[in-house]
Amino acid sequence: MESIGSYTVAKYGERSNRHVRASSQRQGWLAKALVEYRFDWGAPGVLAWYASGDDGDLKNGSERMPSIRGKGSFTSFTGYGGLDWGVKPGMCEWRSDYSGTWGVGLQLRDVSFLEGLSHTFRAVLQGGTNSVSMVSYMEGRTAWNEGGVENPYLTTNDYLLEFNLDSTYRMYENFAVHLDLGYVVNLVSKSTWNRRWMEDDPLSYSKKDAWKVQAAFEYTF
Repeated sequence: MESIGSYTVAKYGERSNRHVRASSQRQGWLAKALVEYRFDWGAPGVLAWYASGDDGDLKNGSERMPSIRGKGSFTSFTGYGGLDWGVKPGMCEWRSDYSGTWGVGLQLRDVSFLEGLSHTFRAVLQGGTNSVSMVSYMEGRTAWNEGGVENPYLTTNDYLLEFNLDSTYRMYENFAVHLDLGYVVNLVSKSTWNRRWMEDDPLSYSKKDAWKVQAAFEYTF
């Protein structure tokens, strides 16, 4: 829904021969917040965001907030909150923006038990704000990820539960070792995406959780 002018979108499934005239208009909104309190041992916090999503009516355009290289920074696996040093998209981080999603989570930042070693832990539940009816206009059961790992398409039936454990060990004043661990529980709705896209399309659906281990060595001079 980002092209100029109106265009035609095919509706797949039983009504595969039906076409709907769609609008190219796109506008949306986003609200996000992080509240922290600093103690001697670390900074606990609560984070949340909510962004508008598609309402299912193609004739009034898209309600997802447009952005240029949007970046969500609250988490370090699906977002940019970890070691984002120009890593190629899809290699280590999803780098998702917030359009069409909501999220709420807890964070413990800069917790330290040993001198020079600090940790940040997060647990975040996120879901989609896009109408489930939008799925009927998509080309296949993998269309939720057709925007690339930078912008997965989640409906109101889809959820992701993410855990992060990011650690930094500063060995010397100008040398540090970073280790990011991440795990995402895949709660994408099977009933939403396991549908018959074409008349001869066999029903087949599978999904997996995602995990990452990412290390970096930082030398400053």
